[in-house]
Amino acid sequence: MYCAAQYTGEPIPKEDILKIIESARWAPNHRKTEPWRYQILTGKALERLGNFMATSYSQTEGYKKFKLKKLQENPTKASAVILIFMHRDKEESVPEWEEIAAISMSVQNMWLTSHDMRYGAYWSSPKPFADIKDLEGIQVADNEQFLGFFYLGTYPYEEQELPQRKSVEEIATFINE
Repeated sequence: MYCAAQYTGEPIPKEDILKIIESARWAPNHRKTEPWRYQILTGKALERLGNFMATSYSQTEGYKKFKLKKLQENPTKASAVILIFMHRDKEESVPEWEEIAAISMSVQNMWLTSHDMRYGAYWSSPKPFADIKDLEGIQVADNEQFLGFFYLGTYPYEEQELPQRKSVEEIATFINE
């Protein structure tokens, strides 16, 4: 996993971004609601996002200059930022948590595809001080909820050591009777 500070800022071909989004739509989802919606920011839209985040943050009490600068610059270091939305089934035929879980699997598919294509990617939570509906060019339907940013970027690729994780025996239990 790479953070925006490690991205080179080089553009990612639209065809590659579409391949990443294509993988997202194959996530499992109950009753085939396909609750995910994505809006892809590239080019000047990344500058607008950075300025929007910085302006929104600067209006909070006790804001910190270093964080303001980071919020403004990080989007422009990425090649693309994909906005993640939950498009809630109007009939609410499945529980909301299942829709969010489906979107999480969809984002996981994007991350795996990005990694396979040797792009850096990470999901960042939405910032509580900014309402994404106020960002110029963004359309949010009444039954949609913003769930975060998927930062996507190019970086100098090198093999990484796997992070430490619990063993399989620590997380799985067989029950035979």
